Amino acid sequence: MLPLKVLVADDHRLFRQGLISLMKTRPDLVCVIGEAATGTEAVRLAGELHPDVVLMDINMPDGNGLEATELIHQRFPEVAVVMLTASETEDNLYRAIRLGASGYLLKDLDANDLFELLIGVERSEIIMTRTMGARLLKAVAGSSKPRDGEEELSERELEVLHQVASGASNAQIAEALTISVNTVKVHLRNILDKLRLDNRTQAAAYAVRSGLVSAPQSAHKESGDVSHG
Repeated sequence: MLPLKVLVADDHRLFRQGLISLMKTRPDLVCVIGEAATGTEAVRLAGELHPDVVLMDINMPDGNGLEATELIHQRFPEVAVVMLTASETEDNLYRAIRLGASGYLLKDLDANDLFELLIGVERSEIIMTRTMGARLLKAVAGSSKPRDGEEELSERELEVLHQVASGASNAQIAEALTISVNTVKVHLRNILDKLRLDNRTQAAAYAVRSGLVSAPQSAHKESGDVSHG
């Protein structure tokens, strides 16, 4: 795996420079290719530098992190945006994921956990701590109900849905069910179509609401406990 190309977006220079210095200790995993102090600058540099991931603060001048995340997701969908913020509010968490963020991490995260979680970006996973994952499921469970007329899921699709809600990546699902990753993707697409949902996060919330798993089990990672998304 090549090092992830990272763009750091945060308006606090001291934090930004400290994070960049931290990233330089793991050149095998990450390579910082740019830094931004505003939301507008983050969007511009995402287009110019083509990073694999943007580590995005929320509260920034000239276009906040949420607005920047939405624009990057729309204009450069191949770029993953991971919020790195001090905000623990469910509103910001839910909005970030809805606007296209690939993860939501808090600034008090342990450095080793940050690096381990960032590996999930390469696998197109949604990355966050177990605590924030549980909050996200709680926030979206009531708003992700399938509309009337949903189709019944097959037994295999239910197995895949259970795995998704338990926090497994596509590769982990494929291994658990002894199928290919491409087959997992097909099942996921069918699940979303049948339930009339938009993404795997909403699918996980549906599984929680339907009683397949409990919310705490569905989250991805507690600080110091590696898992997925």
